[in-house]
Amino acid sequence: MKLLLIGSGGRESALAWKLSQSKNVDTIYIAPGNAGTESFTKCCNVALHSNDEYLSFAKDNKIDLTIVGPEQPLVDGIVDLFQKQKLNIFGPNKKGAMLEGSKIFSKNFMKRYGITTASYNSFTSPFAALAYLKTAKFPLVIKANGLAAGKGVEICKNFKSAEDTVTRFMINASFQEASKSIVIEEFLKGIEASIICVTDGKTMVPLVSAQDHKTIFDGNKGPNTGGMGAVAPNPHITNEIMDDFIKNIMNPTLQGIKKEKFDFHGFVFFGVMVTKDGCKCLEYNVRMGDPECQSIVPLMNFDLLQLFLDTLKNKLDKFKFNWKKGTAINVVMTSHGYPQSFVKNMKITIKGKSLIFISGAAHKGADLITTGGRVLSIVSVQDTLKNARKTVYKEINNVRFDGAHYRKDIGLI
Repeated sequence: MKLLLIGSGGRESALAWKLSQSKNVDTIYIAPGNAGTESFTKCCNVALHSNDEYLSFAKDNKIDLTIVGPEQPLVDGIVDLFQKQKLNIFGPNKKGAMLEGSKIFSKNFMKRYGITTASYNSFTSPFAALAYLKTAKFPLVIKANGLAAGKGVEICKNFKSAEDTVTRFMINASFQEASKSIVIEEFLKGIEASIICVTDGKTMVPLVSAQDHKTIFDGNKGPNTGGMGAVAPNPHITNEIMDDFIKNIMNPTLQGIKKEKFDFHGFVFFGVMVTKDGCKCLEYNVRMGDPECQSIVPLMNFDLLQLFLDTLKNKLDKFKFNWKKGTAINVVMTSHGYPQSFVKNMKITIKGKSLIFISGAAHKGADLITTGGRVLSIVSVQDTLKNARKTVYKEINNVRFDGAHYRKDIGLI
């Protein structure tokens, strides 16, 4: 089969690596891909950047299946576009993608179907939001309504920080249209988890849980990033917690997908907070998480292509999941200055044979250079979390580039 994989980050590197292992895959075109994706067997990068370009390429090259990595093409309706041409594509349609595309839509969806979540208010006027803050209880959380690359969330400890965030989001439009409307919600204390499920619209199955580390510095300090590393399975998620998640979050979400007639054949990412009162849903994403994907995929002891095909054929209830025992951990190395403005074009040197998923790097002649804020993930799979941490932090010493930064506490918190 010929596949088209859309995206250019570490998630797409991990998916390409796994899909290339399928005996039923002949070629994987990654659009646009990166220096890592083009290094895997059967893989080839193609310079495509829009939904129309993806569609033309899929038709011209008789692509058997398209897999969408990032959220933007899904929110822009790529699935609807492909379905009109009767082309196979893995992901939700535009209506279903609203679960990620709009925080206001998703919070109202949770409310309609009794999904446990933080209490909230939504605002389209900065003046109404600022007036609300004068009577609000702190700390609280302010979220940009639209897509903001994982950076549109601020935990505000007092009125001044909340006022500054509302001004930056809504008046200064720091995330353009995405932050001109916002959600202000209750701050929840607890343990955060990423639980990614796959659904064909009638069945939903959770994958191995994961723990993302979002902030730039050790101890969960500093500004939010796209993610500085992940552990799978999440060491804090017990069977009891998973049962609570399935009953009070996953199942009612599936009920809502059915009732609202989303055409949803893809991943549902649940950002969850485990509180003293049980699991509460923080947010939805409608694709595999990054960097969670880089830890979940190496634990898959099954054919990922077959999972995609069975999901599209509404046969998810028959698919046999088989997971490797042990723990996978990935540590993200970033460019100097990230998540604000960062330095590019630093030469990367890699020694040894570690499992590495590139996020933001390209080839310049014979050299590998940095091109993004998150540059790469180093991955280790071992029998225990302790051994996985020990291995990954030993192997990270084999990667060098000027200004490199990484957290030293992935898997400890």
